[in-house]
Amino acid sequence: MEIINPATGDQIGSIKPDNAESLQQKYKQLKAGQVKWLQIPVSERITIITRYAGLLEANIEDLALTLTSEVGKPLNQSRNEINGSRYRIKWMTSNAAKYLTDETMYADESITEIIRYEPLGVICNISAWNYPYLVGTNVFIPALLVGNAVCYKPSEYATLTGLHIERLLKQAGVPDDVFQVATGDAAVGELLLDMNFNGYFFTGSYKTGKYIYEKVASKMVPCQCELGGKDPLYVTDDITDIQSVAAGTADGAFYNNGQSCCAVERIYVHERVYDQYVKAFVEEVQSWKIGNPLHEGIYIGPLSRKSQISFLNDQVEDALSKGATLMCGGYAPSTEGYFFMPTVLTAVTHEMKVMREESFGPVIGIMKVQSDEEAISLMNDTAYGLTASVYTTDQERAEKILARMHSGTAYWNCCDRVSPSLPWSGRNNSGFGSTLSHAGIRAFTQPKAYHLRK
Repeated sequence: MEIINPATGDQIGSIKPDNAESLQQKYKQLKAGQVKWLQIPVSERITIITRYAGLLEANIEDLALTLTSEVGKPLNQSRNEINGSRYRIKWMTSNAAKYLTDETMYADESITEIIRYEPLGVICNISAWNYPYLVGTNVFIPALLVGNAVCYKPSEYATLTGLHIERLLKQAGVPDDVFQVATGDAAVGELLLDMNFNGYFFTGSYKTGKYIYEKVASKMVPCQCELGGKDPLYVTDDITDIQSVAAGTADGAFYNNGQSCCAVERIYVHERVYDQYVKAFVEEVQSWKIGNPLHEGIYIGPLSRKSQISFLNDQVEDALSKGATLMCGGYAPSTEGYFFMPTVLTAVTHEMKVMREESFGPVIGIMKVQSDEEAISLMNDTAYGLTASVYTTDQERAEKILARMHSGTAYWNCCDRVSPSLPWSGRNNSGFGSTLSHAGIRAFTQPKAYHLRK
């Protein structure tokens, strides 16, 4: 399997993918190793994972260089991702013991009733390429803290990063038979779905997530899917610092080239501030530096996958054919690598693909609305339900709007943000289940009820 640098199209490595035999061997190791791992006290598992976070910090420059070289995100954004992973790990290690401790629900002179949180066993984590450290951390770190063994399949577009993660976890003290990496493309993922894992945790597209959920349903084991979104953002008529709001929301739409599950994917602006907002938004987008992601100061690097260029071209052409106005971008430059110019479309409608299909790239549609009611109706007009954002000076107004959003996360005066202390979950085609927070720790447990009569 060739590893390609998306900024140049050059091969930077090759990896031998797993096959059915090698995966079965890894599974057997994990099955045996999990029993021993569970005997290690939670406090010691916390120490090992804390040591892993320290290794991320100590090796951040080499790790960021690899991540940028195979995924294409600007070098500083790669550093930010690794540091974000460390921040999440700190919350998890600080709170794991609290949420894994036995809970006494009732006790009297004759009986005690306890909930004990036991691990699932051996779990399979099929992960994503856009934030391999962050979305991986959401799954394999709490899984290990709980006492599970993990078969981790990084995306084929982030394989070298996945192998770095394995190396550092084992250097920190995670036993070889507790964490194993499965390398390969969709064919390897298919083999994993046929194996007898005690849980499946997937991050990726709705189409793939739906397929995985249906494929493993007969196993009657947990299957959690963190999927995509078509995340809306509404700018009300009472904002005053339009320049600042435009800059912040543009970053929310285009950070990591728009290749974020929770990236802002469609924007609704009240007609009273629409013209000013669009002008400031386009000026912000046109100020960014585009180019080789290894160079400092670059904000927009290449797309991670070549196939995404034709997909984005189709969205832009569809919008223009239906009356949209192209404010900037809209094409792939004739340079090496998988680049697509940051694209802003106005005069858009919900008849256009760009306002209905997940773009997962540097393309945004901005639509004028006349009222909060119109904005709410349009924001909820989607099959997805990951995040929704409102910008206003009035918190009560914001919360009334956000309470009517069919989304797992609601933002007031911010967007494209994830906190380890809050659950990360979706609704409808954005998936189900939770990572992060106490819910994301207990997602890797199976509670057992103890009735203890004296």
